[in-house]
Amino acid sequence: MAAVNLWTREQLLVAFFLYCRIPFGKFHARNPEIIRYAQLISRTPDALVLKLTNLASLDPAIRRSGRKGMSNTSKADRAMWDEMNADWEAFALGSRQAIEQLDQTHELVNELNMEIEEGCEVQGEPVSSVGDDRIVATKARVGQSLFRQAVLSAYQSRCCISGLSHPKFLIASHIVPWRDDPKNRLNPHNGLCLSVLHDRAFDQGLIAITDDLTVIVSTQLKKAPDNFITATVLAYEGKRLELPGKFQPDAELLRYHRCSIYSSDAIEEY
Repeated sequence: MAAVNLWTREQLLVAFFLYCRIPFGKFHARNPEIIRYAQLISRTPDALVLKLTNLASLDPAIRRSGRKGMSNTSKADRAMWDEMNADWEAFALGSRQAIEQLDQTHELVNELNMEIEEGCEVQGEPVSSVGDDRIVATKARVGQSLFRQAVLSAYQSRCCISGLSHPKFLIASHIVPWRDDPKNRLNPHNGLCLSVLHDRAFDQGLIAITDDLTVIVSTQLKKAPDNFITATVLAYEGKRLELPGKFQPDAELLRYHRCSIYSSDAIEEY
């Protein structure tokens, strides 16, 4: 009997990292990103795709959508899934370290560094160029970059309220603000893909999301709407969010936003 080629922890970390980056519908062996990362971990693209679909079977959002993925997950897969969801910051740093150790040419690491510089804004953390502060800022950037990738890929890079898809106008918005909940700062279940306008409205408590994932609009906007606000915000009241392909928003976090941030006299109705 042939020996089973078990996945190492480093290979699993890279596979989980890729699961966060790539939309479910792009898990196929022709995907250039899958081909590159498969080479990095010394696996075939088909083997990496199989692992990604195995991981999908652990995601409640995938199961609720009727897409079951594969069912032959390993004990190590399930253990790392739990580890990832228990501490997203440690997972982000661990997966990045695994890539650095495996990437002998440093090509992927350099590309990840460019992604961080171009698309990642560190919220609520001081940025310094010296000493321990520099390490803290670097860790925060790595985590924020993975958070953004996970949230945008979950929503197919489309605003879940308006459907806008231009990448320059999309934000990986925190449901519970960065400053209020350190544990969930990097948790993609604490994220929504929103346009810059709807991100601002959500952050300011002018809109919120109900338990059944529909949009509610504050009376502050209804009192004196102009044509632009009517067309871009009020028009979406009662609309159900476009559901993510993975990492569905956490109901408790949405409830916190409604109770602590949303501005409405009628909040108890929701």
